[in-house]
Amino acid sequence: MEILMQKIKELRKTLEYHAYKYYVEDAPEISDYEYDRLYRELQELEAAHPELDDPHSPTRRVGGMPLDKFEKVTHTVPLGSLTDVFSFEELQSFVHNTGDNDDYTVEAKIDGLSVALRYEDGKLVRGATRGDGVTGEDVTANLRTVMSIPLTIPYTGVLEVRGEVYMPRQHFETLNEKREAAGEARFANPRNAAAGSLRQLDPKIAASRGLDIFIFNLQYCEMSFTQHDETLRFLREQGFKVIPLSKTVSGCEAIIAEVKRIGELRSSLPYDIDGAVIKENHLARRLALGETANTPKWAVAYKYPPEQKSTVLTDIVIQVGRTGVLTPNAVLVPVHLAGTTVSRATLHNIDFITQKDIRIGDTVVVQKAGDIIPEIVSVDVKARTGREVRYQMPANCPSCGEPVVSDSEEAAVRCTNAACPAQLIRNLSYFASRGAMNIDGLGEGVIKLLCDNNLISCVADLYTLKAEDISKLDRMGDRSAAKLITAINESKARGPERLLCAFGIRQVGEKAAKAITRQYPDLYDLFSATEEDLTAVPDVGPITARYLIDFFSHPQTRMILDSMKENGVITATERKDEVTEGKLQGLTFVLTGTLPTMTRDEASALIEQNGGKVSSSVSKKTHYVLAGAEAGSKLTKARTLGIAVIEEADLLAMLGN
Repeated sequence: MEILMQKIKELRKTLEYHAYKYYVEDAPEISDYEYDRLYRELQELEAAHPELDDPHSPTRRVGGMPLDKFEKVTHTVPLGSLTDVFSFEELQSFVHNTGDNDDYTVEAKIDGLSVALRYEDGKLVRGATRGDGVTGEDVTANLRTVMSIPLTIPYTGVLEVRGEVYMPRQHFETLNEKREAAGEARFANPRNAAAGSLRQLDPKIAASRGLDIFIFNLQYCEMSFTQHDETLRFLREQGFKVIPLSKTVSGCEAIIAEVKRIGELRSSLPYDIDGAVIKENHLARRLALGETANTPKWAVAYKYPPEQKSTVLTDIVIQVGRTGVLTPNAVLVPVHLAGTTVSRATLHNIDFITQKDIRIGDTVVVQKAGDIIPEIVSVDVKARTGREVRYQMPANCPSCGEPVVSDSEEAAVRCTNAACPAQLIRNLSYFASRGAMNIDGLGEGVIKLLCDNNLISCVADLYTLKAEDISKLDRMGDRSAAKLITAINESKARGPERLLCAFGIRQVGEKAAKAITRQYPDLYDLFSATEEDLTAVPDVGPITARYLIDFFSHPQTRMILDSMKENGVITATERKDEVTEGKLQGLTFVLTGTLPTMTRDEASALIEQNGGKVSSSVSKKTHYVLAGAEAGSKLTKARTLGIAVIEEADLLAMLGN
């Protein structure tokens, strides 16, 4: 048995070494085949001798049993956020206030999800998300599947490190291709994909996503160090994949030069960065400078402006939206931009095309709004050859061929044919989306498959589908069909609020649907509602009221609702009296960021149950902004207007919890 134990230990050590060479140093010494052969040998030995099992074995990286939920974790050392600067003048001011003659490290700011890893006795014991900086979620099972995270390290004291989990661009493109083929929604960018993957309750899903990590900070260690770059060298020696673009410099001129150098490398990197982090290098100096409540005074993040690229606009094509609006889209010569390959960009409407004088054949400058949505910034008029063609909107819908009309209210061109195939597919896709009826697995690809095979012609047909009909379709099969039917059946209980939102009536989103169904908890009551009745509902104006009346006056609407009700869809709930008193009565809240223990929907419901009102935008009428981790522009606006900013704990205290 001792010889066997030694054999297993040697195999584990060999596999860990080659995983480090492959995933951390990018310098493999053996072939994939040889690695897989050693891995299989270890698997077979462990299976034959379960008494020699070790939770830190390389074979345990594939992911264990799915979790019911993520447990909350209080960080030993808070994971603060950084103050952003957007110009070199702001950066110079930071350096001057911190110490002109000090040494600083300049590091690439990886665009991913921040986590803390804790090691005890040389073994990984916990990995947690940043959360609000004080409290995060225990995602150890998922982090163990990240091949570049060492499960064991030489140092045997207590050690905590901070890193950024990210998804390499190549893995991101492959993942989106697979999702598209399966009829699932594409991820917007690698950061969203990484965050979604790390928060999967099933570790096997996280293991399949090709996540990676860069370690950038030593949070806690029983050894003492004097400089930040010294800690990074120590962490490399422990086997961590440390941030590669990190350089220690002195003086503002050298800092700016390094920031520029990293920015120039941005498009060539195999992962996304959204800035450069400038940190005081001397740890004692950091302590002297101190921190605010949430941010250190010894570091800032320089945020790069949106990346822009030039390419050629080869064509303009029309996309018909779910409300019939014809939206022109630019077809571009593919260009790599902010982490993805861009081949299309929205042109909004004919007014946008006219204002920018965009022509087919133009050389255009493209960027991603918020690093997500491709948009055309400008036209390179000097590059014109005279062969460029001005664009005119079509007189007929490209999907159904029916004449289109101009909508002066929205500066839009619209197809009014209710039977337009393009509208049907997009309406069904919206109906099944997460904010509406949330039918898992019913993406646009599957909807098109069902429509092409004449299984559905309106939303009501979803609730008459049979598994045996779906299983006969390409790419489906018995298992996929059964899962889809289960998801459709589960959606029947979403209630009238979600159903009203899912119909996709213009200007009736989640917030308006909630207000309307408070007054009209039975959707059948809306068939007799007048404009005067509807405008008495909060958040419903005359235009929205007319859209509602138009929808509920159509004979097809009653047929659809009747069919849904007959097939078990809940169209009414008991009337709930409005909260007229409560600890939050008369107070308006705006929510932003990720809260530590509640979703924003749960927090909104709690506020409204106690008499408060939740608004989607910050204004002078806002009383409180409830902010969580990674809060955005709403937090900035609140501070500008002098509005009180509270955390989840403050809200609970207001309620006496």
